[in-house]
Amino acid sequence: MALTRRLFLSTGAGALAAVSLAACGKGGSAGDFPEGSTMARLAEAGKITIGTKFDQPLFGQAGPDGKPVGFDVEIGKIIAGKLGIEPDAIEWTETVSANREPFIEGGQVDLVIATYTINDTRKEVVDFAGPYYIAGQALMVAADNETITGEDSLAGTKVCSVEGSTPAEYIAEKHPDATLVTFDTYSKCVTELSNGQIDSVTTDNVILAGFVAASDGKLKMVADGATFTQEPYGIGLKKGDDDFRAFVNDALQAAFDDGSWAAAWEATAGVVLPTPEPPEIDRY
Repeated sequence: MALTRRLFLSTGAGALAAVSLAACGKGGSAGDFPEGSTMARLAEAGKITIGTKFDQPLFGQAGPDGKPVGFDVEIGKIIAGKLGIEPDAIEWTETVSANREPFIEGGQVDLVIATYTINDTRKEVVDFAGPYYIAGQALMVAADNETITGEDSLAGTKVCSVEGSTPAEYIAEKHPDATLVTFDTYSKCVTELSNGQIDSVTTDNVILAGFVAASDGKLKMVADGATFTQEPYGIGLKKGDDDFRAFVNDALQAAFDDGSWAAAWEATAGVVLPTPEPPEIDRY
C-alpha cells in the first residue's frame, strides 16, 4: 500500500537507531534463569518468536525486506535483548487482531506485541505484561468530511474497524445506529475510506495518526484526534506463565528507567507524536 510505504521510508533511519540502542543492552544467558523456565528455554535457543502487526505505520509495518518496523517492534527487541537474543534472531509472525489469542494459546508465538489492548475478557485466556503505552480510540475521516465531528455524529454512517478489536466492540455496543464494517486489517479500512465506500475508520489514536501522516493530506483525525476510550497496550503471553510475565514486566520497567523506551518511541511513533510518560505497570 503506497501510503504506508511512504511513512516507512520516512522513519526507517530512526527505527535503525532504536534497533542499535536495544541491541546494546546487557542480556542474559540460559544459566541466568531458573531451570525449566521460559526464559531459560528461549535464552538457550538464542531465538524468540514475536507476533506483531505488519500493516500499521509507526507501530508494526512490514518494510521492503518483509521485516516489520515500528514502536511495537522496538519493544520486542528490547525484551529479546534481556534474554541475550540478538535482533536478527527474532522471528516476526504477522498477527491480526482476531488471531492474537489463538497464536498465544497454540504456541505459534512466544509473545504478542501488536497494539494489544489489555482487557478482562482477553485475560481469561492469555496473560499480559505491561502496559507499555496508553492509547485511546479516535476517528479518522476524509480530509473534506465536515459531517462527522465526534462519536455523537456516527448515526447513519458506515464506520470501519478490525474484526476482533476493542474499537469494533465499542462501536457495536455504544453505537448500534451506525453501520459497523469490519476487515482483518486496518489498511483495508483505509482503502475503503479512500475509495469513499465508508465514512470513517476507528481505532486507537496512535494507529490513525500513522495513516494520516502518510496520506498526503487526504485524511484527517476527527476533532484533532480527541479520544473517547483508554486503551492500555500490553504484551500477551501464555496464561499462567507467571515467571515469564514478571520477567517481561521487569524488562519494561528497566526500559522506562534507562531511557531505551523513550528512545524507541522517538525513533518510531515520535516522528509524528510527542513522547508520553511511561505508564505504571500492572503487576496483577
